[in-house]
Amino acid sequence: MSSAHAISAATRLTEHVAKLADEHPPIPLESVDFTVRDPRAFDERFGHVLDYMARVELEVDRNVLELTTMLPDPPEVDRQFYAVWQPQEIHHGKILDEVQVQLGREPADADLDSIGLKLRILGALAHIGAFQDVCRMLYYLTGMATERSAVLAYNLLHRGMLDMGENAIAHTVIGQIKRQEPGHYVFYQLSARALWHELSGWQRWLVRFMRKASFAPVGANNPSQKADFGDVMATLGIGEDSDDFAAQISRVEKELLWARHRGLKVPEYVSRAFHEAAQLARDRAHLPHLHR
Repeated sequence: MSSAHAISAATRLTEHVAKLADEHPPIPLESVDFTVRDPRAFDERFGHVLDYMARVELEVDRNVLELTTMLPDPPEVDRQFYAVWQPQEIHHGKILDEVQVQLGREPADADLDSIGLKLRILGALAHIGAFQDVCRMLYYLTGMATERSAVLAYNLLHRGMLDMGENAIAHTVIGQIKRQEPGHYVFYQLSARALWHELSGWQRWLVRFMRKASFAPVGANNPSQKADFGDVMATLGIGEDSDDFAAQISRVEKELLWARHRGLKVPEYVSRAFHEAAQLARDRAHLPHLHR
């Protein structure tokens, strides 16, 4: 990428983050109408979805710790984005958690402070400038997949709530949240496109290798959470065609990392991860002694 294009990309990102901050302040709790027409039916259908989404949103605090570990010297625009993105997501999590608490459910069990050994090792290596660019690319790819998953899931959840006649929660909770998620996706997409063109051949190879080895659905860090994700997919109607969902969340990733593989609809590791989550959920449903 030429220096002029790099400057243009950086300017576009800075303007985008400023627009996010200006147009999408954190959703105030007092703007939410927690009215539920049929709490029992609502809980049975969507309670576990709310729990999963609340946990993922609340764990943004841990995600920031991971980012500061993995990326010790990020670009300034990334720091600006963290400052906008973190409070938005935390408010999403608090509101979703309050919905489920008012339904009589337990608050989400969010992990807010643990950082795994793999990330600590990446953080140590990331002090080498060329390797930090590899880590940044992995961060942008994960961010794209996470935010695109959120956009699709919130759209499906919004539609399902309206179908149930739960208009208050649909409009004042899910409707507000789903308007903020696309801006996060755009940040990661712009960042990934700009950085990919700056990477050398060996850096691109390493990104492909590490992405294949580390991909997981958002919030699914162990077999139990993967089964939870499979349950969410089934409830939202994704389970029947998870490959289509996987293709939608990995479209830009496929375009950047796997452009040479003509005819590839979705990276195999993405498809495999979603099929595994769906299968784990089905297996657990037939083994009632397993805990959620």
